[in-house]
Amino acid sequence: MTRRRLPIGMQTFRELREEGCYYVDKTPYVERLLAKGKHYFLSRPRRFGRACSWTRSRSCSRETRSCSRGCTSTTATTGRSAHVHFTFLTGVSKFTKVSGFSVLNNLTDLTLDRRYSAICGYTERDLDTVFAPELDGLDRQQVREWYDGYCWRGDEKVYNPYDVLLLFDSREFAAHWFETGTPAFLVETLVQRRVATVSLDGRRSTGELLSAFDVGKIGTEALLFQTGYLTITGEERLGGKALYRLGYPNREVRQSLNEQLLGHLVQDTERQAENSIRLERLLEANDCAGMEELFQSFFASIPYERYAADGCRRTNNDIAQYEGFYASVVYSYFAALGYEIAVEESSSHGRLDMAVRAGGHVYLFEFKVVEMAPPGSALAQLQERDYAARYRGRGEPIHLIGVEFSRKTRNVTAFEVADG
Repeated sequence: MTRRRLPIGMQTFRELREEGCYYVDKTPYVERLLAKGKHYFLSRPRRFGRACSWTRSRSCSRETRSCSRGCTSTTATTGRSAHVHFTFLTGVSKFTKVSGFSVLNNLTDLTLDRRYSAICGYTERDLDTVFAPELDGLDRQQVREWYDGYCWRGDEKVYNPYDVLLLFDSREFAAHWFETGTPAFLVETLVQRRVATVSLDGRRSTGELLSAFDVGKIGTEALLFQTGYLTITGEERLGGKALYRLGYPNREVRQSLNEQLLGHLVQDTERQAENSIRLERLLEANDCAGMEELFQSFFASIPYERYAADGCRRTNNDIAQYEGFYASVVYSYFAALGYEIAVEESSSHGRLDMAVRAGGHVYLFEFKVVEMAPPGSALAQLQERDYAARYRGRGEPIHLIGVEFSRKTRNVTAFEVADG
């Protein structure tokens, strides 16, 4: 198949077609929208193909516009409500109340509508058909792991168009989307709200909470979901309402966000990089003894002030008062290296804190704070509850690691290892 020009940086449909670029046709969605309603809103993360220029046609005083690069977008000229024939607004968030324009308070929200889940983004089929010439030489499974995974309740997940185009252009797996915007406000918010990174993957929320947005106040789940750092990974009914399970969409987001969070805590990029490189080498060598010393280095590299909840105004030990903080630092180091991690895995005996697969080995972690549990209880729990049982069928070596921390020293006090 003939390779075509990648539509990177193009904003008009005309330029895209005249230059012979790859084109994913989303116009059937426009027909469906025009036939079923008048005023719509759609929330999608940045660089998800929402903002394009349009071709125009007028009929019966109505102006319709269709776009082509990853989404469809239709709008109307501004004016009083009675004269607005069709409205389609897109953005990251929707304000809950808008004054001065009543149409905006009567928008049909398509964000979680299954029928429009793929209105933005590239589907698996799009990559295999439209972009088939670009897949040559790329590991297809690796493409999925890095960039697929966004879900708005539809039957299929979608890729971020920006990631896909930059991958095909550079032929390198990197955090193309993540690096276009530094989420400083997001990292600060997560730290101030004492959100443990180990708990990000697996959070739950209702549809109402995910779509809500008030200036100056937005829920953690809504913030992460609307900005694209978490997506829907599961759904269940509770009391007649839909309850959504949220998780990282792919490796790019999980790896990059945790790296940013580590940088915020450590505030020493060289020290952080050294620790990460050392961790990777220790895992390659299956050196658990060296890992204990490295874990102590993890916490020693965090400035004293960062143990405060706001990181600057107070110097008391707020953030270290809960066990999740210690687990989160360890989790973020593993996640920033892209390893396969599972947290809070349930079994018939309880919940395992963290499982990591690396270098053909499985590492099962249990974390305890010594002021809250007897010494030796971390490893004892791993053994007594036989958390390794579910992993033995894989034929990989299993290592049980009980890690204990102290609030007083703000560091590791015990690091016990046993075979699983």
